[in-house]
Amino acid sequence: MAGRSEVSGEAVPKRADARRNAESVVAAAAAAFVEYGVEAPVRDIAARAGVGVGTVYRRFPTRADLVVAVYRHQVEACARAGEELLAGTHDPHDALARWVDGFVDLLVTKHGLAEALHGDEFETLHAWFLDALLPVCDRLLDAVARADGVAVPVGSYGFLRGIGNLCIGAGSDVRYDPRALVALLLAGLRSGR
Repeated sequence: MAGRSEVSGEAVPKRADARRNAESVVAAAAAAFVEYGVEAPVRDIAARAGVGVGTVYRRFPTRADLVVAVYRHQVEACARAGEELLAGTHDPHDALARWVDGFVDLLVTKHGLAEALHGDEFETLHAWFLDALLPVCDRLLDAVARADGVAVPVGSYGFLRGIGNLCIGAGSDVRYDPRALVALLLAGLRSGR
């Protein structure tokens, strides 16, 4: 990522240490968000990243900036994982199950995102989320359909939306594990062979 020169306004590449610090802060924030939600204390995020609180605020001036950076990083990682699984020699059902497992991780950690952002910011981010993940899911579901010789009875939007709905209660009820229901959904898809 490039910053902007305060003098010329032109893109200036980040120094390697600044890039590492930003990546460390994003990784630390992601871990803290899992534990505490998006309201995780900045001092905890800084300590996990091995940087000062000032470094966190310099890289991410507002909590919303940090939340968006974590979310974008996780979505990009999820999309990359899908592409890697598609390129691998995995059984299509196994590839889909492994990708969905990562998608569930993403969904469980994103709770609280809407409250941390303003309505328009969240809507823009959600549209980007769909643009990044629906094509990957389409290709995974197509691979399953080709392997089974039957059509998958739901499109990628409905599939991801259904998984999202199964994940909603995960953050507020420690007795609820959405993975069991997601596994049931995937078993049903596999039995459609």
